[in-house]
Amino acid sequence: MLHNKYEEIADTDYKMIEAYINKPEVTQWYVNAFKSFNLNGIDLGKWHWSWWAFFGSVFFLLYRKSYTAAAVLSGLLIIGWFIPFGWMILWILSGGYSTYFVYKTYKEKYLEIQEANLEDENKNLEMMQALGGTNEWAIVVGILAQLFFWGSAIFMIGFSLTFLGIILTVLFNVT
Repeated sequence: MLHNKYEEIADTDYKMIEAYINKPEVTQWYVNAFKSFNLNGIDLGKWHWSWWAFFGSVFFLLYRKSYTAAAVLSGLLIIGWFIPFGWMILWILSGGYSTYFVYKTYKEKYLEIQEANLEDENKNLEMMQALGGTNEWAIVVGILAQLFFWGSAIFMIGFSLTFLGIILTVLFNVT
């Protein structure tokens, strides 16, 4: 058993999560999160707050290679734009539940490796590292998308206020 400052976890499990996350400085955070999602072998979709997931939303999931969850969240966010405060609620929910979807993706990859039935632990770790890790391009795309979103929002507010000013000027003959 590998003893870390938070809890005990099997050395192999810790190494597999570390290989999947591929960022040693945050491995412990993910180990604790993943452990909270599994209670006696039953997966629980629990709230586990991540500021990165909150601010990154879909792009956090893309960064962590959780493509299915990113696609579903994208669709929900599009629908959420048509519901008052829907997108905001989904944004908050993504901060609380995105780590669970990263966990689910990890579990899928873990099962793929187990099905491959490789005897060599190093080969398993190499395979997990290849399947996991991060998409660095998602950071750039996420930043550009956020800049576009907020730029568009500011433009639309300015446009709306200008249009309102024109209407008020015409209706009330304000000069």
